[in-house]
Formats: sequence, structure tokens, C-alpha cells
Amino acid sequence: MTDTDVLVVGAGPVGLTLAAELRRHGVDCRIVDRLSDPQPHAKAIGIVPRTLEVWDTMGLVDRVLDEAVPHLGQIVYVDGKARPQVELTLPPEVPYPFATLPQCTTERLLTEHLARFGTEVERPVELQAVEVRPDAVQAVLAHPDGRTERLSARYVVGCDGAHSLVRKAAGLTFDGDALPELYMIGDVELDWELPAGYSMRSVNLDENGEMDDMLVCIPMGARRYWLSMLRPNNSQATPAAPDTGTDTGARTTTTAATTENSPTTSDDTTLGSGSGKGPDLGQIQAVLDRLAPEVTTASSLRWSSAFRTSHRLVDRYRNGRLFVAGDAAHINPPIGGQGLNTGVQDAHNLAWKLALVVRGLAAEDLLDTYHAERHPVAQEMVNRTVQHARNVRQVGSGPLNGGAQAEMMLWRQAQLLVSYPDSPLTAAQTENRTAEAGPAAGHRAPDCRGLVSDLAAYPRRLFDLLRTPRHVLLLFAGPEHASGQGAEQLEACASAAQRAAHGLLDAYFITAADVPQDTRPVGLRPSRVRDADGEFRAAYAPQDGEAILIRPDGYVSGRFHPATPERVAEHLRHTFV
Repeated sequence: MTDTDVLVVGAGPVGLTLAAELRRHGVDCRIVDRLSDPQPHAKAIGIVPRTLEVWDTMGLVDRVLDEAVPHLGQIVYVDGKARPQVELTLPPEVPYPFATLPQCTTERLLTEHLARFGTEVERPVELQAVEVRPDAVQAVLAHPDGRTERLSARYVVGCDGAHSLVRKAAGLTFDGDALPELYMIGDVELDWELPAGYSMRSVNLDENGEMDDMLVCIPMGARRYWLSMLRPNNSQATPAAPDTGTDTGARTTTTAATTENSPTTSDDTTLGSGSGKGPDLGQIQAVLDRLAPEVTTASSLRWSSAFRTSHRLVDRYRNGRLFVAGDAAHINPPIGGQGLNTGVQDAHNLAWKLALVVRGLAAEDLLDTYHAERHPVAQEMVNRTVQHARNVRQVGSGPLNGGAQAEMMLWRQAQLLVSYPDSPLTAAQTENRTAEAGPAAGHRAPDCRGLVSDLAAYPRRLFDLLRTPRHVLLLFAGPEHASGQGAEQLEACASAAQRAAHGLLDAYFITAADVPQDTRPVGLRPSRVRDADGEFRAAYAPQDGEAILIRPDGYVSGRFHPATPERVAEHLRHTFV
């Protein structure tokens, strides 16, 4: 007997995402955090388009869009001279842009979303010890009243940051290093007239072309900006402890500067492996006076910090019943807002798999695919941000300034190129596919519009059909499969898929625009939508009679043409028992 199915340790954006998704999938969980209250700081602020798609799937995106602000691009200056402006513009078929949202707001929205499932964060409750047994995990929790609780859970997931106790209990390594530069950050208001929605990056180079001064200002709404600066001459900072490469967590203890409205407080982040006092308004103003492209005054300092950037990556995401996600698994230079977004997608990947195993609908080895899929993603992200951090002196001449390489990097920054082509859950391709042939198995399932159903007077998006904790099977019916034996074959595929998935699968006929509207499939199920404007055909390039299987986390699991009940059911047995 266990007290809960899953214990989630840490109530940052990653832990909250995981807990909310477990509850949406019908799994019991508890989520604990050692802090008495959520921290009221901006901290991680960048939200990439793929994370907004994840929150769409979860049913949260409307709340986020109400409070986030667009991040349209970056204005660049080198040695006081304007360089080509960077535009963060994606094609119109991508439903969401780059955005910024203070981490404290992200956590509030996720906490409210989780509460709708009847689950609250337990604070301040600290995980003190973990003992893994053959059939469960025994966790020791310390409560604020001095009570010690012994909790039994089937699985424990550490979303508890760079100093993760869960990671240590799992015996995982966390190798990496620290970069030499010391940075300071501040959350302030600026009274300048730069275009709304654009960040600003200004650097000065020395005689060797190396960066020796830097200011980055990222908008968070109205006149509020998140500023990142080099600490002048690395002064007033406590040096980092020697890095042996074997430390299992590099916590950064930072100190908030005294603001107009609040006393000095302490804050823990996972940006790096040094510590020091954050800048005050005077120090921030000095940097602005040196590097801002126009005269501006900083005011209303909410929070500041100093840190040294580190990069670390866990060797495994899982050891038996213990898992890690987010900063407990990877930390990286805070460039492009990649860390938080990667962590949220860790949680989104793991939740549906844990849910199937907990419910007895999938074998235990399904959980091994979490490491197989997410570790390479984190490895690429850490390597890319480290390389970028080491090459910042080339700002203004990099690949984001035009051409095919710029477009590829933009899509990678948006995390729209994350894919799992080599996953055990990805069906082998029967043919070579190009971008023009639509997403291959293992790739992100893109959105499209213009799907018309019989009972709605308005067109729907494909994401409306994917906003479910189930697998989704899309059956494309052109003239040969919209009726008669072709339709019977597709209906048989839908029935076989639903049986193989224990009913946890939604199936849809998507009829081509050139199929007469009064054509009906043989039976009442699966539901039918019509690709009235041809956007589904443009996005997926389906063949008449093809079946496209999409996982609960929004990735194409397999494409089957010709679609047969046997092929579809056999593939689903890689996931379901």
C-alpha cells in the first residue's frame, strides 16, 4: 500500500507542471516545497512558443496570454553603434510567439491551474530522506510544526533544483563547470522610448575584440525590464568555490538589493555557482549611463542578484522509482530562456507516461523512454547555450541576422525543432519524408486551422482536438476513403486503436476539402471534421487513407499508409500493455 502515487518535490514551474498534468491524467499526487511562500521575483522570464503550445494542451494558455507580453526581437548596439536588429518572427502557422512572463507570475498561474484539480502545494514541507524499496519509495517529510511524516509513494520526481536531494538519493552525477564571467541582474522600470516588445543588447569590446562591458534589457510589460549586466572588473563578488566537476549541485545564494519598498532578503537561484550581493539602483544606473542607447533613469527596483553562470547535466533522468526534471537535471547559461522551458517540457513528457504505468495500462519500461527522449534534448540545449555564452563578443554578426541558418536557429530557440525520431515509441518510417511532406514520426505535431465539424458553426483548430490527455488518431479521408470500403478500413483502424489503447484514444476522420460535404463514413464513430481550407493537408501532407497517431504530449508517434488495423494496433502495443 502507498500513500500517494507520485510525490513531486519542488513547486517551481517544472514541479507545478508535472503535478497538474498528473492530476489531469487522473493520477493521485502530492507536491511539496521547502519554502514558506512562493518567491516574488521575476527570475526566469523567457517563454518560448513550444511551451505556450504545451500550456495550450494543458488548458492553461488563455490565462498565460492575459498576463504575458510579446518578445518581438532585439535591438543591438556594439561600441555604441547600432547593428542589424534581430526579429523574433515565426511563420503565421505557428500559433504563439516568443513572450516574457516573470517566473513568479508563471508559478501563480500554474498553482491556480493545479488547484482546479483539487491539489494544493504543501508548504513549507521539506524532503529530508528517501529510501527506495522494491515496491515503493519511503520519503521522510519535515513539516513546519515540527512533525516528521513518513510517506510511501510509488514514484518520486525531483523538481527541486540544482541542489536536488532526489538526484543525490538516486546516485546520479551532475557534471559540468562554471564560466568565468560574473553577472548581476535587476528588475527595474526604465523611462526610455525604445519600441515596446523589443529587448536591447549593448556591448563594448576591447582592443582584442573581446567583450568587456555588457547590458541586456528584456521587457516584462509597461516600463518594466529585466536587466543583465557584467559586474565591473568582477568586483564586490564572492568568488565561486573551486569546481571539482563532481559537485552534485551548484546552488547560487544571491541577495536582493534594498529597494524603495522592501528590506534586504535572501534568494536561492540556480543560475550558477558563485554568490554575491545584488546591485542597487546606483550601480544599475551607472551601467545604463555607460551603455544605454539613450538617456534613461532606472527606478522601482524590485529584485536584484549576482551570479556566476554554470552548466551541468545529469547522467540519467531516472534510477528506478526516482526521477529528476528541470534544474535538478540540467542547468545552463540563461540565454534565450531555454532552461525553464526545457524543464516544463521534461514534466510534460514524463507525466503521461507515469500516469499510464500507475494505472496499470503500460509496462514499467515505458518510463525508460523519459531519459531516452529528454536527455539528448537537454544535452543539445546546454551545449548550445554554453557555446553562445562563449561567443557573445560576436553579437550583432551572428546567424540570427538573416538567411536559412538564422531561420533554423530561431526555430531551435523556439524549441519547435525538438523531436524524438530515435525513441522506442516512434514508428519506423516507411519512406523518406521532407519538410514539404509534413511532420515525420517523432516530430512535433503542428497546429492548423479551418477544421469544420457538423455541429459547430465556426472552424476549429487541430489543437482543439489535441487538448486531451489521450492519444489522438487522425484518419485522412480523400475521395477513395471517404465512403465505402475505404471508410470501413479507416473505421476498423480506429476501433483497433481504441482497443489497443484501452479506450484512452480519440479518433477523427479528417475529410479532404474536395470530398462532397454530404459524404458520410460508414458509422457514427469516429467523429468527422472537414479540412475545409486545406490547412491540414498543407501542414501534414497526408495521403488518402493515411493514419497519423499523436501522443498526449503533442508529438507524432507514427504515420501509417496504407493504414491497417494490425499496423496501428501493433505500434500502440509499444506503449500500452
